[in-house]
Amino acid sequence: MENDKPVVAEEFRFSKEHEWVTIREGLAVIGISDFAQKQLGDIVSIELPKIGNEYKQMQEMAIVDSIKASSDIYCPISGKVVEINEDLLEHPEWLNQSSYELGWMVKIKPSNINEFENLMTKAEYDNFVGKIK
Repeated sequence: MENDKPVVAEEFRFSKEHEWVTIREGLAVIGISDFAQKQLGDIVSIELPKIGNEYKQMQEMAIVDSIKASSDIYCPISGKVVEINEDLLEHPEWLNQSSYELGWMVKIKPSNINEFENLMTKAEYDNFVGKIK
């Protein structure tokens, strides 16, 4: 880890609400960015959606509770939930420790893959976050 930042591959895309998404084996894997977890502080619990739920892009789909606040998590790409990271329910701290690996939240079968292309690239997101700090 260079400069104590996680290594994020270029195939990740980001929303303005600080969710990340990458496509693996035709599924959208979704979580929150390292920036988001740092802003939230120590995460103490998470409420994940149910398998089979369908979401439109940027619809609320989960809730993360930290010692600072409760925060809605938005679905960065439309689709149907096919898998959730049940281990996060027992280990919400993984969102702080490994937001891009162990901390993935859901896998969605995308209904409109074009939405992925319209999300921010890593470089665009880094620039966006740089203006917030």
